[in-house]
Amino acid sequence: MIYGNQDLAALLITLKLATMTTGILLLTGTPLAWWLARSRRRFKFIAEAVVALPLVLPPTVLGFYLLIALGPHGPIGAIMTAMGGRPLAFTFSGLVIGSAIYSLPFVVQPLQDAFTAVGERPLEVAATLRASPIDRFFTVAVPLARPGFLTAAVLGFAHTLGEFGVVLMIGGNIPGSTRVISIAIYDHVESLEYGQAHALSAILLLFSFLLLMTVYGLNHRFKRVRP
Repeated sequence: MIYGNQDLAALLITLKLATMTTGILLLTGTPLAWWLARSRRRFKFIAEAVVALPLVLPPTVLGFYLLIALGPHGPIGAIMTAMGGRPLAFTFSGLVIGSAIYSLPFVVQPLQDAFTAVGERPLEVAATLRASPIDRFFTVAVPLARPGFLTAAVLGFAHTLGEFGVVLMIGGNIPGSTRVISIAIYDHVESLEYGQAHALSAILLLFSFLLLMTVYGLNHRFKRVRP
């Protein structure tokens, strides 16, 4: 069971954060992945390295630089203040920005692999039928890359669910606003409330397992039905 309204609020904030982050990454990561899969530019590897950087960069390092950028004296925070808003550090919007950057490779790389696997032949056939580049993308590439979209969405969502370092650095621990479930688990362990920590951890474990089991099962199904 979940203990207390604060834990329930943390769970809801986490689900909201993961959903928004995944949606943003699918919208922005799809054209980026398409370009990475199709581009023959000499220095494309630099863009690939930037996308993959969160995989090897410690979360606290990324969170620290995001905190500086989003804070009142950072470039983004200063712009927000000049526009009459407030700095994004220690806000839910700041969490979304940090989570999107940290989960970027978990969405872009599966999409890039899926677009690469489509190959040139189906697109060339569509071109001979006078399909425009946009038509070829939406009617040929996207349907053939469907397993990649599923994998990207699940990995991006699941990765955001369990993130701790980045969200703690840029969001802090504000109940009802930036306190996510991973921070709630840490608070319970620090307070020696192992029953509450176990309950929340078990929810994350079960949910993550079901997500991965679903994506692997559907990907196997796609492989069987693909000619």
